[in-house]
Amino acid sequence: MSHPPLSAGHRQRLEELERRRAVARAGGGAERVKAQHAKGKLTARERIEALLDPGSFQELGMLVQHRATDFGLADKEYPGDGVVTGYGAIGGRTVFVFSQDFTVLGGSLGEAHAVKICRIMDQALKVGAPVIGLNDSGGARIQEGVVSLGGYADIFLRNTLASGVVPQLSVILGPCAGGAVYSPAITDFVLMVEGTSYMFVTGPNVVKTVTNEEVSSEDLGGAIAHASKSGVAQLTAPNDLAALRMTRELLMYLPQNNQERPPRVETSDPAERTDAALDGLVPEDPKKPYDIRAAIKSVADDGHFFEVAPLYAPNLVIGFIRLDGESIGVVANQPAHLAGCLDIDGSLKGARFVRTCDCFNIPLLTFEDVPGFLPGVRQEHGGIIKHGAKLLYAYCEATVPKVTVITRKAYGGAYDVMNSKHIRGDLNYAWPTAEMAVMGPKGAVEILYRKEIAEAKDPKAKAAQFEAEYTQKFASPYVAAARGYVDEVIEARLTRPKLIAAFRMLATKRDKNPPKKHGNIPL
Repeated sequence: MSHPPLSAGHRQRLEELERRRAVARAGGGAERVKAQHAKGKLTARERIEALLDPGSFQELGMLVQHRATDFGLADKEYPGDGVVTGYGAIGGRTVFVFSQDFTVLGGSLGEAHAVKICRIMDQALKVGAPVIGLNDSGGARIQEGVVSLGGYADIFLRNTLASGVVPQLSVILGPCAGGAVYSPAITDFVLMVEGTSYMFVTGPNVVKTVTNEEVSSEDLGGAIAHASKSGVAQLTAPNDLAALRMTRELLMYLPQNNQERPPRVETSDPAERTDAALDGLVPEDPKKPYDIRAAIKSVADDGHFFEVAPLYAPNLVIGFIRLDGESIGVVANQPAHLAGCLDIDGSLKGARFVRTCDCFNIPLLTFEDVPGFLPGVRQEHGGIIKHGAKLLYAYCEATVPKVTVITRKAYGGAYDVMNSKHIRGDLNYAWPTAEMAVMGPKGAVEILYRKEIAEAKDPKAKAAQFEAEYTQKFASPYVAAARGYVDEVIEARLTRPKLIAAFRMLATKRDKNPPKKHGNIPL
């Protein structure tokens, strides 16, 4: 079918549209793009291309401009106002994304910038799709004053309303300071790039002025600092591209929203596969450590474990695996660090992850080897009672399928906390090496038989005798199994097929909490 030639007026309109698009795509211009690349950073649009499925991005608000008139802004046009927004796909599933453009006014947030972000967040909530924020901003746009601050608050409100409804991921790819840090803090996962990104409420100069402490941006709020000390960031990557690939992988373990289940991924790893190496994983000596990741990887499809927050509170291991293609959240005590004790940081780490999985219908698998809560004045004064209760609360509150495997120690209150049968654990398994008791045999014997040991001719031998008797009577898995606190004592080698059968059975689980506005978690 032939078409009549375009008139000069039509051509002129199309040319004007393309001119405006070209200006928007150019961002802050070639020199600023070059400066961005010189820092090892991608541009806002390059990041979106790397994040999304090829050709899937649909941009919204490309021609939006600021409305400010003060400080010379009236004479300057910035199409897009320093942020690229729209939607696309990851693994064929719809996601919404905003990517701040540091080449335009330092990526600073003004009124129009905030409106663009809020609009895609509103749309994501309506259609039930994840929101991914690619943050690279100098903070509030000073030239716009309180309007800029209002824009941040508008975003914070949407972060909060969307929490637990659609997944929200924040990728920190440059500076993130002042009020800008609170939006990522509300989201479900924070990823940071090492060396080029940082987060802090007040920067090094303010810190020096107020407290006289000298600290670099990296030490104060860099990726490693937040991943290992504050726990604000769950994941780090060496560069922009690696961070975006990690974001894609993480998203594949999450559903689109709280009404759906995570996507199933076909696997060739047999559900009935066993691993004889697990039978000898737990050392004979109860004081000897081992790496719980070996158990996690053994049961996982193809041995793959996507660990979350590996640098923070390493005494508790969290992350995602797949079992027979299904996404599973894993929480595990790590005997190789602090003997697997629960402390303040570990409790916070675990509680946040358990609640995230429960929000998004991701079943929970717990590997338990815990001698108790970490003792000490610092822990007590730091609030281990309150913070430990967060993990307990999270497990009690969770209604997703919950399965526990006790590999060795399950002592004291920590036994209760780690998804015991008493707090709605659905299926609880124990290896033959498991020990369930109020405390370890040594401590118990010192209390129960203090007089007998003191009066014995050979106190050490007498203590050893009592410890052996106590272990046989109280610290084996069979006493708990007899009470029904453990559903089955299993050979460690059979853990994978047992878990897959358990989660298949629990796939249609229905449970709910009493009607309420919301619970009052001990914050």
